[in-house]
Amino acid sequence: MRVSTVILPVYRWSERGREIWQRAEELGFHAAYTYDHLSWRSFRDGPWFGAVPTLTAAAAATSRLRLGTLVTSPNFRHPVTLAKELITLDDVSGGRITLGIGAGGSGFDATALLRGAEEPWSPRERADRFGEFVELLDQLLTHDVVTHEGTHYSAHEVRDIPGCVQRPRLPFAVAATGPRGLRLAARYGQAWVTTGDPKISETGTPADSLAAIAGQIERLGRACAEAGRDTGELDKIMLTGFTPEAAGPLSSVDAFVDFAGCHAELGIDEIVLHWPILDSIFAADLATFEKIATEGAAQVAG
Repeated sequence: MRVSTVILPVYRWSERGREIWQRAEELGFHAAYTYDHLSWRSFRDGPWFGAVPTLTAAAAATSRLRLGTLVTSPNFRHPVTLAKELITLDDVSGGRITLGIGAGGSGFDATALLRGAEEPWSPRERADRFGEFVELLDQLLTHDVVTHEGTHYSAHEVRDIPGCVQRPRLPFAVAATGPRGLRLAARYGQAWVTTGDPKISETGTPADSLAAIAGQIERLGRACAEAGRDTGELDKIMLTGFTPEAAGPLSSVDAFVDFAGCHAELGIDEIVLHWPILDSIFAADLATFEKIATEGAAQVAG
């Protein structure tokens, strides 16, 4: 199992941003991700920087650490402009970028660009857009010239030369639990992302959560079979902090090892921990967090 972190873009680069991303590399994390939102929940009225510029700076400040988003969505992105930014990021980082991508939710990102009496997208429309978004993005990142006329997105003789450093393109980590999203993960994903089952995050038990994730992986397997792929071809990533344990895995090295072990038995390949942020839902002891990144990660690596 690999251990990674997600660093929320809440720090000025000159004050703490650079040192945190460099510290993530020093601690030996497999990857460091960031959220790709315009703002997020309880952080909405505080500092919040853009994901792509943050990752560009992180790419220049590190040399080994994989970097990426958890996750990018169509809520405020367009495949044509996003593809150009991703190709640039992959070049600057020397081929260390993973695109975490999901359908997006109904939060601030979903309403920021609305005009007048426009209504936010329904769940069905989000799913429709997500499917077309992923398909077009795959084309843009694997072909020099793309023309596409879709229901929601178009591209007219778009050039993306020289393409990604990683071939045939940088990997997609598709966040999905529903049938349509799982089919996208099976068709286009090099990895699959889960946060568990949000329906039981507050009222369920850790055992309930494990059972729900096992069910998600089983459904992913069926989607892969339909797509003619072996589910073992996809890495399975667990973004922590949203299961009934909440920050429990960060309370001690032993708690983390137990948590990681239970999820490894389900088939999870990578555990992603939120970098601690004081006075937030991601508050945790930094010294313990760093011990988990070193001692804990060494225990679960086998």
